[in-house]
Amino acid sequence: MAVSLSRAGLRASLRARLLWLCATASSLAALIALLDPDRVARATGEFLIGVNGYSQFYASYVGVRVATAALAYLAAGRRDQPLLGDLTAMFLLAPPAGRLIAAFAIGLPTGFLFAVCALELLAGLALLALRPPSTPLIPP
Repeated sequence: MAVSLSRAGLRASLRARLLWLCATASSLAALIALLDPDRVARATGEFLIGVNGYSQFYASYVGVRVATAALAYLAAGRRDQPLLGDLTAMFLLAPPAGRLIAAFAIGLPTGFLFAVCALELLAGLALLALRPPSTPLIPP
């Protein structure tokens, strides 16, 4: 029994640390996008044209990243509520899922965006892999 408790404790600790790391990375990504949207847009292959272009950019690159960071910080502090970490994982896995769909039509992203996609995918899957085993992913 002591071995399973230590494994559970280690698993919870690793998940909390990964959530803190994801929160920090999302916060920094939002800050960088907020401070220099044109550079981030160029790095991701986007063109910001007019008010609507910038508005959409701020919604997706600042708003969604801040929401992801807030959720990850909350989840890291509330280990007794694994659903919060699962939701964070879904936020991290949504962009790679969309890029996978786009890959069938136009191909995989390249360069910087491919690296970001890989990190989002690894972090999201790791969060799901580290979830408490006694808690069902989908509640009854």
